[in-house]
Amino acid sequence: MNPGFEIIMADDHLLVVNKVSGLLSVPGRTPERQDCLWVRLQQAFPDKEVRLVHRLDRDTSGLMVFAFTREAQKSLGQLFERRKIRKEYLADVEGRMERDEDVIRAPVRKDWTRNDPPVYIVCEEKGKKAITRYRVEKRESAFTRVRLYPVTGRSHQLRVHLRHIGHPILGDPIYGQPLDRLHLAAVRLGFTHPGTGDPVDCHLSVPGF
Repeated sequence: MNPGFEIIMADDHLLVVNKVSGLLSVPGRTPERQDCLWVRLQQAFPDKEVRLVHRLDRDTSGLMVFAFTREAQKSLGQLFERRKIRKEYLADVEGRMERDEDVIRAPVRKDWTRNDPPVYIVCEEKGKKAITRYRVEKRESAFTRVRLYPVTGRSHQLRVHLRHIGHPILGDPIYGQPLDRLHLAAVRLGFTHPGTGDPVDCHLSVPGF
C-alpha cells in the first residue's frame, strides 16, 4: 500500500512530510474514516509520539509538520496561532485571472445546512475574518496557476476565496468541477525550529498535480 506520505525532514523534535491528495490528515467521525496520515505516521514511527500541529484538507496535498515532543508541539502551535509560520500554496484555477496579484478579504463560516462533506461559505455578517494574498505564476488558455499566501487559516479558506472571486480551483469536488484530483498543494513551510531556534524552510519544487 502506498504510505500516503514522503518524509521531507525528521529529527528528535519534529517531522515534516508531503501528504498525498485524498488522504485525511486526522481520523474522521465514522469507522470507515479512521485511516489517515496521523495514524499512518504513528505506525511508521512506533518509538515516537507523533503529535498533531495543524491540518490539511483531505483533497489538498503538500507539506505538514508534526511534533515528536510536547514542547515542540506547543512551540509550533504558538507559531501558527501568532501567524509566524510562512505558508505558500500553488493552485491551478479555472479561467484567466486578470490581476497579477491581489488580496482577498472575505469572512468565512461553515454552511450548517450541509455536513457531508462540510461546506464553507463567505458570510459578511457571521463569518470569521479570512485573508488570502495571491500572485499569478502563469496563465494558460483555460486556467491560471497562482501562488497563494494565506494570512489566516480558516477551514477551506483558499478554496472558498478562489470560488468567491470567480476562479474555483481545478478539480474541486465541492466548490468547482470534479476532476482526477484537486489542483491545490501546500508547497512551502517556513518556521523557527522549536529545539534549535534555527530557521527551517521546507519547500516543494513540484506541486504534485
